[in-house]
Amino acid sequence: MIHVSTPGNDAVPDPGAPTDGDRRDPGDTPARTAVQLDPDLAMAVLGAADANLRALEDLLAADLHVRGGTMTISGEPPDVDRASRVVSDLLRQARRGVEITPASVRRSVEILADSGPLTPEEVLGTDVLSRRGGMIRPKTLGQKRYVDAIDDHTIVFGLGPAGTGKTYLAMAKAVAALRAKEVSRIILTRPAVEAGERLGYLPGTLHEKIDPYLRPLYDSLHDMMDPEAIPKLMAAGVIEVAPLAYMRGRTLNDSFIILDEAQNTTPEQMKMFLTRLGFGSKIVVTGDITQIDLPGGQRSGLKVVRDILSGVDDIHFSELTSRDVIRHALVGRIVDAYAKHEARLERGDRPTTGHRNREQRRR
Repeated sequence: MIHVSTPGNDAVPDPGAPTDGDRRDPGDTPARTAVQLDPDLAMAVLGAADANLRALEDLLAADLHVRGGTMTISGEPPDVDRASRVVSDLLRQARRGVEITPASVRRSVEILADSGPLTPEEVLGTDVLSRRGGMIRPKTLGQKRYVDAIDDHTIVFGLGPAGTGKTYLAMAKAVAALRAKEVSRIILTRPAVEAGERLGYLPGTLHEKIDPYLRPLYDSLHDMMDPEAIPKLMAAGVIEVAPLAYMRGRTLNDSFIILDEAQNTTPEQMKMFLTRLGFGSKIVVTGDITQIDLPGGQRSGLKVVRDILSGVDDIHFSELTSRDVIRHALVGRIVDAYAKHEARLERGDRPTTGHRNREQRRR
């Protein structure tokens, strides 16, 4: 139960008085602790209408009472300890300018539950790129590990479902590297195959046919850079957005190169792309092996490359999962449901609904 009060409000129960949430079985050993809230940060941590506070209590089963500049946390010892650590970490995040929301509260709790070496502040407070409207930062532990891998390796594969930020974060790292003069150009590429469509059957010039496939990359660029500067940078060759076929025969030096939708490459195309790597360059390959659109049952280069390159020095494979999906919460559950369905098909299990219908017919 959450209580929020201000000094002088006599209608609010005293924080030391027992509440419904404090009434436990005689065998329980409730704990209580207090966290001092910085007046300049309290509103950011509590959230509008105490939404962040309510999210924290829902996640941890602890009772939270705020009066003046003090938050009292009571409940079972593990819940009190966890809530105290989360609140202290949220205060540090707010001090660094990280926006606190119910979603980030949930992610902070999940990061602490993983018992890893990183705190929520270290994960959610990592600055990737300053842009119009705020700072781009990782929003999950998986995204933080992915960003760190890009810093630490020359070639990184970002594998995972839609909505995990694998392409967006890679592009943010590319723009940051260009700003810092770590590279002299950014090259963004995609295979021009999607949803079974073939370019030869589409109307228009080659540019008009290719443009829709590259549009998501343009959209991300406009989100990260001055839109008026992008055409000038593209005209100067500082930024290049092109189909994968345009990479053949080139050596790409001093570049940050991103191959998006890599599940739609053939093994031959993947080898061709990776061997374009030149001196002073970095490559990030992103894709989702559950979304292959190659025609005629062709093998995906993204599926076979891991078996070929696993263990090769300076190459890293980052796995993002449904826990890293930053979209509607239902998207993560949809991803999990499809993964379970595909696992059943690979095992040869019969679909549950069909089995149930056959059983009903026998009766």
